[in-house]
Amino acid sequence: LEAHSSREATRCAPSPVVCSKRASSEEHRDLASVFGHCFDQRSFRMNAEGMGEPSSGMLDRVMKFFVDNQDERTKEWFLSGSMTPLIMILVTYLYFCLYAGPRYMAKRKPFKLENVLIAYNAVQVLLSVVLVYEMARAVWMYYMCKVVELLDTVFFVLRKKQNQVSFLHVYHHTLMPVCGFIGVKYFAGGHGTLLGVINSFIHVCMYAYYMLAAMGPKVQKYLWWKRYLTVMQIVQFIIVFFHTVQVQFQPSCGYPKSIAALLTLNAGLFIYMFSSFYVHSYIRKSNAASKRLARAGEENNNQLECKPKDAVEVNARSEVAAGGQVKKDL
Repeated sequence: LEAHSSREATRCAPSPVVCSKRASSEEHRDLASVFGHCFDQRSFRMNAEGMGEPSSGMLDRVMKFFVDNQDERTKEWFLSGSMTPLIMILVTYLYFCLYAGPRYMAKRKPFKLENVLIAYNAVQVLLSVVLVYEMARAVWMYYMCKVVELLDTVFFVLRKKQNQVSFLHVYHHTLMPVCGFIGVKYFAGGHGTLLGVINSFIHVCMYAYYMLAAMGPKVQKYLWWKRYLTVMQIVQFIIVFFHTVQVQFQPSCGYPKSIAALLTLNAGLFIYMFSSFYVHSYIRKSNAASKRLARAGEENNNQLECKPKDAVEVNARSEVAAGGQVKKDL
């Protein structure tokens, strides 16, 4: 009986790990700031090692991941503590660029925005240079740049360049702020920063191109290297693809394999979409233009060959007569 009573007392006594988890209720309350809704602290059952066992499936497991792995250094930084403001920004961005903006500009003349675009792209070039130089300490600045770059699409809409608001463009600009938020809040440094370094270097070249293009026709005639920006972006995502897929084969690497898998998948999608864009915009159009020129040349040759011999002789005599008349006039 004494042994049974002792076991019962041990089983019923709250473990110090559980007490410490209950005492740190702020850690669970932070989930409300991440996902924007209430979170039931009782949905986790703590085992002897202090690890959370989700009682209501995959959603609780995902929630716990975001609570336990957030970076305490960046939690209080602007737009980094909660995902709700970013979601509101992205929803507003999509609403304006895909619906409200085109309707507003439908019966209006396009804005020129030359000076705005020159200043905007110059700032983007400078920020990208800084990010290339000190990415390890600039993950938050990279995230802010991805939010500011939503203006790229806004400028397209205001200038009535709706043909440039493609699925690839909107998908890329919507997803990158989300990746930046996750990087700041959970992985501010380490393996994932290579993507930011390469991407920032490419943005130095890309926004320099846009800045020069905004200066007008006098400068635009020298911008022959636009297609190579797309090639650089494809190479970028090939590097990121292999850089992140290797994590799956490194047992000692502490970088989360789930995040690496998502980055690998995203890089693969971008490789496909940018490659398709390159083939459609440059290779197919170039081939089509060459065929049109060849066809035009063949038609001209056929017209010359099909002229009657008499007509050719009459034309030749008339040209000679016209030449003699010109000499007489002189």
